[in-house]
Amino acid sequence: MKDILQYLFNHHTLSKSEAKAIMIEIAQNKFNDTEVAAFISIFLMRNITLKELEGFREALLKMAVPVHIDATDAIDIVGTGGDGKNTINISTLASFVVAGAGQKVTKHGNYGASTVTGSSNVLEELGYEFKNSSDRLQEDLEKANICFLHAPYFHPALQSVGALRKSLGLRTFFNLLGPLVNPAKPQFSMIGVYNLEIARLYQYLLQKEERHFTLVHGMDGYDEISLTQDSKIITKNGEEMYSAEDLGFVSVTQESIQGGKTTHETAAIFKNILLGKGTEQQNSVVLANAAVALSHTGKFGSYSNCLAMAKDSLYEGNALKSLELLLK
Repeated sequence: MKDILQYLFNHHTLSKSEAKAIMIEIAQNKFNDTEVAAFISIFLMRNITLKELEGFREALLKMAVPVHIDATDAIDIVGTGGDGKNTINISTLASFVVAGAGQKVTKHGNYGASTVTGSSNVLEELGYEFKNSSDRLQEDLEKANICFLHAPYFHPALQSVGALRKSLGLRTFFNLLGPLVNPAKPQFSMIGVYNLEIARLYQYLLQKEERHFTLVHGMDGYDEISLTQDSKIITKNGEEMYSAEDLGFVSVTQESIQGGKTTHETAAIFKNILLGKGTEQQNSVVLANAAVALSHTGKFGSYSNCLAMAKDSLYEGNALKSLELLLK
C-alpha cells in the first residue's frame, strides 16, 4: 500500500484494473485501517476519475454475494448520501410510495456514514430484520412489492470498511459506489447525486448499459429532488431542469424537510409520514420523487398520472401497507 499511496500522492490516478485490484485487496483485509484511511483520504482531496470508479465498481460486483430474485421489472430509488443536508429519508419513503402504487422496488441501502440516519438505520429502528437469502427477499418482493438489500450483507468490501467510514464521518468514494452496485441488478434505477460532476461520471458509466437510469440533483446540493430549488433530471435521452411548480408543487424550505437528530427521531418522522400525518412540505418532496420514479419506468403514462398514483399510494395507506408487510 505504501507504493500505491506514494504514487497517488504524486498526483497520478489509477487505471481501471489497478482500482479493481486494490478494492479486492481492501475487501480481503490486506491493509490496516491506517492504510485504508490514507487511501480514502486521497479521494477527499481530489475527484475520482471515471476509470477509478469503474474499477472499484467492477470489484464490488465481482465479489458480491449472488442474489437470485426477479428484478427484471423492478426499480431502485437511491441516493449517494453525503450531501450534508440531514433530510428525512426521502428516497426510502419514495420507495414505499412507489411500491404501494404497484411498482416493484428492490431497494439497496446502508447505514449512514456521513449522515445521522441511512436507510438501513431507519428500517432497523422500525423493526426490519436484514436478510441475505434470495428466497426471503423474493418473498418480501411478492408480498410487499418491495425488498431491502442491506449493502454490507452483499458486499465484503463495504462490510470491512463500515466502522472506518463511520469513524471518519465524511463523504467518501464509497458513497458513490453504493447506488451502482445493487446486487439484484434491477431494470430501472433512480439515483440522486450531490453534484453535477458526479452526475456526469454516472451518466458516462450507465449509458453503456441496457438498464434504464434517471439521475436527479437538487441544484442547491441535494442528492434528490428537494423542491427547495430547481432540480436537474438526467436520462439516456438528455437532461432537463424542473422547478417545484413544473412537478406540481410549491417550493419548500430546507428546514421543512429536516430529519431528526437521532435515528429514533428520524424513524418516528418516517412512520408519521407513511401514516398520512406528514406536513404538506414533507409529503410534497416524497411525492415528487415517487412520481418521477414511476414516470421513469415508462409504464404508467404521463407524469401527472404518476403523481396521482403516488398521492393515492400515500394518502390511501398503500405505502404504509407495503412497510407493514415488509416488517412482518
